Amino acid sequence: MAKPIYKVWFMNYKDPWYKLTTEEQNKLQKQVEESEKQVGGEYVMVCMSATEEWLAWGVVKYPDFESAQKHAENLFRMNWFDYVESKTYLGTEMPQA
Repeated sequence: MAKPIYKVWFMNYKDPWYKLTTEEQNKLQKQVEESEKQVGGEYVMVCMSATEEWLAWGVVKYPDFESAQKHAENLFRMNWFDYVESKTYLGTEMPQA
């Protein structure tokens, strides 16, 4: 049985993001959210960062590794990384004693 996998992500917008219109930004953000839903991902939390290094960060729960991988493929197809700098970590829940 597949275990849920969690992705912690950190993000900053790149200069090309700010050259998009608000409508284009909203459309692209909506595509990202639709991809998450399509693969079964659910946002656990999204935060505005309190550090200087990252603008925002969040946690997404996926049903399995393949779902997380499919979402990453979707992001590449929509050229998301032309607009954002990001760092991600994947992991499974640690059993508690």
